Amino acid sequence: MSTETVDFQRPSPKPKWLRVKLPTGKKYTELRGLVEKYDLHTICTSGSCPNMGECWGEGTATFMILGNTCTRSCGFCGVKTGRPDTLDWDEPEKVARSIKIMNIKHAVITSVDRDDLKDMGSIMWAETVKAIRRMNTETTLETLIPDFQGATRNIDRIIAVKPEVVSHNMETVKRLTREVRIQAKYERSLEVLNYLKQQGIERTKSGIMLGLGEKEEEVLKTMEDLRKVDLTILTIGQYLQPSKKHLPVKEFITPEQFKKYETIGLEMGFRHVESGALVRSSYKAQKHLT
Repeated sequence: MSTETVDFQRPSPKPKWLRVKLPTGKKYTELRGLVEKYDLHTICTSGSCPNMGECWGEGTATFMILGNTCTRSCGFCGVKTGRPDTLDWDEPEKVARSIKIMNIKHAVITSVDRDDLKDMGSIMWAETVKAIRRMNTETTLETLIPDFQGATRNIDRIIAVKPEVVSHNMETVKRLTREVRIQAKYERSLEVLNYLKQQGIERTKSGIMLGLGEKEEEVLKTMEDLRKVDLTILTIGQYLQPSKKHLPVKEFITPEQFKKYETIGLEMGFRHVESGALVRSSYKAQKHLT
């Protein structure tokens, strides 16, 4: 693993291809109104996702469960770190109700890491999927899960409720994993993705961020490792620093380079590759059902 120190030099100004258009459209406006009226919580709004208007316009939204405090302190992530609150066992019904109110066609569910819990939150995960299924019979689901420390008994709870897509992000290349993800392990994430596929999950998915100091050959090696575990869907996006306390941006990747990775990924055999500066884990998520 890498023992390199992080360079906290000021990054260059953001390039023009990272400029975000304000979300518009009738569907977006309607959903924004519902979110505000019913005080609904989505990662789309709390994370100020650049693709919110596009995704909402297509009937897709992302929800986070298990509270808003993570037990891990990854150098890239803007989610609050610390001692989480007690679980809210009404949360599955609340999320399911939010999806119904918003008339979401395809929902992405993600969560903080809950290493403080014996089951690492996997029971709440399963209950949330069940509640969504009961209340929204036509809604399809993607579950963007943590690694559950590699415990298969917890991963099995996700497999049992049969989401259409199960995703777990690698986030970065092997050399940078220790400083970017801290408590996570590169090989363990690959093992989780491999286990999902071996247990019959047809559509497995992962994502990586670029601009943290990785080299092209390292990105390609990560892509090769993901193909070895028969990964179906890959997202590649630009890392953007959430605050001055987080890891700095080392490089802004050009649109041409992102396109190159997309082309190579499809040639490797990934069914879908979303590669671009503003791509995030749930970008065009509904398209990945095919």
